Amino acid sequence: MTMSAQQYVSSVLEKLIAKNPGELEFHQAAKEIMSSLELVIERHPEYIEANLLERFAEPERVVIFRVPWVDDMGRVQVNRGFRVQFNSAIGPYKGGLRFHPSVNLGIIKFLGFEQILKNSLTGLPIGGGKGGSDFDPKGKSDNEVMRFCQSFMTELYRHIGADIDVPAGDIGVGGREIGYLYGQYKRLTGQYTGVLTGKGLAYGGSLVRKEATGYGLIYFVDEMLRANGKGSFDGKKVVISGSGNVAIYAHEKATSMGAKVIAMSDSNGYIYDPNGVNLDTIKEIKEVNRQRISEYVKTHPHATYTEGCLGIWNIPCDIALPCATQNEIDATAAKTLVKNGCIAVGEGANMPSTIEATDIFLESGVLFGPGKAANAGGVATSALEMSQNSQRYMWTFEEVDAKLKNIMVNIFHAADEAAKEYNRPGNYVVGANIAGFQKVAEAMMQQGVV
Repeated sequence: MTMSAQQYVSSVLEKLIAKNPGELEFHQAAKEIMSSLELVIERHPEYIEANLLERFAEPERVVIFRVPWVDDMGRVQVNRGFRVQFNSAIGPYKGGLRFHPSVNLGIIKFLGFEQILKNSLTGLPIGGGKGGSDFDPKGKSDNEVMRFCQSFMTELYRHIGADIDVPAGDIGVGGREIGYLYGQYKRLTGQYTGVLTGKGLAYGGSLVRKEATGYGLIYFVDEMLRANGKGSFDGKKVVISGSGNVAIYAHEKATSMGAKVIAMSDSNGYIYDPNGVNLDTIKEIKEVNRQRISEYVKTHPHATYTEGCLGIWNIPCDIALPCATQNEIDATAAKTLVKNGCIAVGEGANMPSTIEATDIFLESGVLFGPGKAANAGGVATSALEMSQNSQRYMWTFEEVDAKLKNIMVNIFHAADEAAKEYNRPGNYVVGANIAGFQKVAEAMMQQGVV
């Protein structure tokens, strides 16, 4: 008996959950992606014959390793490192490294799985991967971070390369960490190659890389607003969760387009400034002094600080940009945003909205830009950095920014067109999943059973 698309997807999900117990974030990402792909499987029964989805959902390689290092008190510490090389059908593995206490295999697999589609959507030849460690750089000295990064790279270097796997930064991994990681890679291999992206400008980095995810998010959401007759960022009130790279540069670009950012947060709490959050102050607090966002009210007494970061979604706004971490917007927060008149949500973080929250936005007619599409600017610019490294060349800020904007506009329209083609107009979750998957699926089919 021939299996239907629904039966096939259900069986793949059932096996995936059984084989990966306890990996809840990976299960969540798989359910969200697979439910969209039923529509593609219906049109391509040959994918069932090739068991394409089960191969697609199984990483090509998973590396887990011990990371011993010595702290400033001379004590030996041990963390766990991960690299999931998920899919190389369209290019070398590409995806960030996350250093955060919450990191586990399930989170890295969810991020890597999403990364396959995100990278495909950029239109650039890069596959999907992700990595990281449960190491927490917060509160550590530069020397402790350096020693950890050197130990981490002493194992990771065996598995990466400019044409094999090119890691980048993510939560907890910024320019400092990339520098230490790259220095150790070069020391171990004797090679000066584009094996890491997010590098400093002095040694092969790209202009706009620091700003890329935040800028790209705004370019995507702005195009989404315009295409749906909702104007632009001009005159809109915006709430941004987080205060890292993505949040800071989303603020910068949205403000330059005429928006007013009225709230931002960190893992401890959030600030509300009805006059507009002062970006220079946030940059000084977060990028220069590495302090908590509560410091903001000391120099801006008209603003308020509230403990607990999730309450930020109670602030009425036109546009919500979750840029902190996964599952920060649940069903309750989504209902509050809808009730308060929010017209658009753009995910700057990876999977910051639960499936229930996403459904509420879509059912309520709120424009919703899923992370794999809306925050693809970071990896897109990482791929542009790879191109510059290959050419031994450096483009200007304006050249890279123009390429980034073009990529983000193209991603929106690819998702929009796929949604319409599969009779789900306006559903950019389905559109992004399908548009990203089609290219990877075609490549996998052409390359045989590998």
